[in-house]
Amino acid sequence: MPIDPSFAVGGPEWQIAPVAPSQPAEGGSGAFGDMLGKSIQSLTTSQEEASKASQALATGQASDPTQVVMAVERAQLAMQLASQIRDKAVEATQTIFHTQV
Repeated sequence: MPIDPSFAVGGPEWQIAPVAPSQPAEGGSGAFGDMLGKSIQSLTTSQEEASKASQALATGQASDPTQVVMAVERAQLAMQLASQIRDKAVEATQTIFHTQV
């Protein structure tokens, strides 16, 4: 299958911002919980943005359908990532519980 150059991915939605270094937690407690809460909030935000974009497209208010597709794909990928992380955490917990001491 030949590659179509019209599918070039050079728009601003494909730019990846640099990752800011995380600040160490004071006392070491709550860091994982805070990170998990922020990640879930980010997932919720991406789902809401995709929903709003889809509704705007359905009502004819969206001017660029590719932005809607990008928002929906981001939300889908974020949900798949969250699901995989959950599955790995459950698997690790089960492994720990089955470990004989």
